[in-house]
Amino acid sequence: MKLMTCPLNGPRNISEFVWAGDVKPMPDPATASDDAWAEYLFLEDNVAGEVHEWWLHAPTNYWFIARRNTITDEILETMTADAYFAKQRGDGA
Repeated sequence: MKLMTCPLNGPRNISEFVWAGDVKPMPDPATASDDAWAEYLFLEDNVAGEVHEWWLHAPTNYWFIARRNTITDEILETMTADAYFAKQRGDGA
C-alpha cells in the first residue's frame, strides 16, 4: 500500500488523495486573454523530475502541496500551502 503524508491528517492511503495539477502562477484576471486562462487551467509542463503539485485529501477536503519526483513517482515532501508560499517569498524555513 502506498502512503502519502497529509499535513493535516498524517500518513494516509494514496487512494484518499486527488491530484490537481502543478503549482504555477495564476494569470492576472483583469488582463489575461482566453488563451492564457486555457493554458493555466488545462496545460501542464510535464517535467521529468521534481515538481510541486496541488493535492486534495478528499475525505477532509484539505488542500496542500506535495513535492514529487515524476520519474520515480516518489513523494518527497508534503506541506501546507501557507508553508510553501512563505518558502517561495523567502520568509519560511
